[in-house]
This record gives sequence, C-alpha cells and structure tokens, in this order.
Amino acid sequence: MRLRRCAMLLLEPRETVAFQFEALLDGGDGRVRSLGWVALAPHLEQPVALSAQAQAWLGTLSPSAWTELAADAAEMPMAQALLAAGLLIAEDGDGVAAARDARLRGVHWHPLAAVMHAFSRWDGVDAVYNMQASETETAEQMRQTLGEPPREAPQLAGAGPRLALPDVDGNAFDQLLARRVTCRNFDPDRPLPLAVFAQLLQRTFGSRCRFQVGQDLVFLKKSVPSGGGLHPIEAYLVVQNVAGLAPGLYHYRGDSHELERVASEVTVDRAFVMEMVGQQHWFADAHVLVVLAPRFERTFWKYRQHAKSYRVVAMEAGHLSQTLYLAATDAGLGAFITGAINEKHIERALQLDTIAEGVLAVCGFGWRAAQMTTTELDPAGMIWHPAAV
Repeated sequence: MRLRRCAMLLLEPRETVAFQFEALLDGGDGRVRSLGWVALAPHLEQPVALSAQAQAWLGTLSPSAWTELAADAAEMPMAQALLAAGLLIAEDGDGVAAARDARLRGVHWHPLAAVMHAFSRWDGVDAVYNMQASETETAEQMRQTLGEPPREAPQLAGAGPRLALPDVDGNAFDQLLARRVTCRNFDPDRPLPLAVFAQLLQRTFGSRCRFQVGQDLVFLKKSVPSGGGLHPIEAYLVVQNVAGLAPGLYHYRGDSHELERVASEVTVDRAFVMEMVGQQHWFADAHVLVVLAPRFERTFWKYRQHAKSYRVVAMEAGHLSQTLYLAATDAGLGAFITGAINEKHIERALQLDTIAEGVLAVCGFGWRAAQMTTTELDPAGMIWHPAAV
C-alpha cells in the first residue's frame, strides 16, 4: 500500500477538564484534567484525537511523496486507523476524505488560514444563550463579569503634547455617517420595494465595468477595493419581504445585475433564519439577509499559499458591509452585519464546496420598526428620538 499524509495538518495539545465527585472527596477541587493531542486537518470536519505513537509516526510521512507500506508491517493497524480518520491518504483510495484532501491541494490555501477557517465555523450555536450563560449580555454585565476593560483610546507612553486639529463644518456626507446606525429593530409588516432592493444590490455588489485580459481573465470593477482586483465574495440572499419577489434563497450576479434562484430544498422561514444568525432574534425580521460567501480559489489563484491571502478576503467583507450600510442609510433603511453565525448551517443550505467556498458574515437590511424594542446605539440621536424610544 502506498500512503502519504494529508495535505495540511496541525497538532494541538489539548486539556480536557471534567468534574468527579471522588476527586472532591479526596480533598481537591473536583476537577480532573487529562492531557492529549488532537490533529486539526482542514479537509476534515472534526479534530482527531491522536496517540503519542500515531503522532510520532505521522511526523515521518511526507504529504507530497508516497511511502510504501508492506501488508505485514508493524504500522499497518495504525495506518488503517489513520486512513479511516482521513489523516492518511492511500494512492488508490477514494472516499470523501481523499476527495476533499485533493480539492484542498488544488485551491492553494495557506495552511494556518485553512485551519483557522475550518475550525472556527459554527453549527447549532445559540449566541444569545451563550451571552446569557456567561453573564455578558449587557454592558453592565460585561463590566462586572470581565473586569476592567482596555481604554477606549490608547494612552501613548512618552507622547508629546497633543495638537488640536481644526473642526470642519459638516456636510451631507457627515449627516449620512451620523445616521449610519446598526439596526436591531425591523418592521416585518412593511414590504421593501423591488426598486430599492435592486438599487442596494447594484450599489454594493454590482459591477461598474468589465475588463478582459486574453481569453479568460476578467476583472470586474466594483464599488469596493479587493485584493488583486479579483472580487471573490459572492452575495447570497435570503429574501423575506420584498414586494414582487417570492421569499427564498437567491444568488446575486454582480456581473449582470441579475438574480438566480438557489436550487435548494430549504424552506426559508423564521426557524431557518434564526439558526443562521445564531438565534439573534433582533436580526431575524430583516427584509433581506445577505450571506457574504467568498470563492477563496478566486483570490488564492493569484496569492498561492500566501500568508496574507485570507486577510485580504476578510478585509473585502468589511468593505462590502460598510458600503451596504451607507447605501441602506441613504435609502432610509436600517442595516446590520454579524459574525455570530452558524456557517455550516448556511453552507448546507447553499450547497457550498466548503474547501473552495465559505461564509464569512451575514449582513441584512430593511425598514426600521417604529419602536425600539432591542437597544440600538444612536449616539448622535439621528434615528431614535425620545418620543420613539
């Protein structure tokens, strides 16, 4: 049998703490700690526990060259277990792990970025419950539970005298920025006009022009900067309340300003949306939710195994969300962005290739409700006036 190690593999020493009443009776604090190693391989969905023997042997195998292992070799039982776990790949093997490992090799991830992305995705997480359980749901609770926070502005050691800058009179853009407030209260009874919906998509995700080099290299000029000008992030839409548009899952074609209905058996209802946003009910009534889903292979085609390639994709998501905020504010709407999402739930619904594609964040927009039920930070008092609170 010819074997090689999977393409990317990081080992993590991990401590597990469990409570045992016997340990408490013996005079301790009741907590029993066990130490071990786990393998983090981004083509797999879960960490794999490793023995010291398996860890040492894996370190002798190449991820690129094939190693011949005789059928009667002493390592064969261990090799079979590691093959079943997906950490070893057989030259003549097939199956999900082998296919995903081959796909990972072709997408050109940087190893550290691939591991971070793969193992920071959520599934079935209730972000609201976690805040309640940790007593960090309100600002007062955070201060009491977490202690003194870092200062809101840094105090530089050895800095010279401060130089006051001139105040400049505000204009329409300053007023727009003052109205840019994260919305946590949406009006589910007021449909969003199709024209407003289309304008926001075009302004935020649409292409302004097209530039082709050779037969197949096309650059799209959009309203936001993008690493290498490659614009890998796709906008998948969860439409809930747009006039003239059936609720459901859509993909926005930024190159042609068109919608494609996603072929999915998922029913877009409140339960589906709540699971998307980690049970953050204050976002669940948004008229439209936008999944920011990069095609990583688009950026990694140029920046292969590059230490900064994942970072520039994440920066682009920030650019897109801010542009969406401003476009929504200009249209008299509210907007939000959240990273507390169940990515795997969304990936399944959209049937994404999770080696080459992913989910970074969820944005949304729609009409604000008439009353503030969930607190919003409106320091300039531009949105919520005393009579409306």
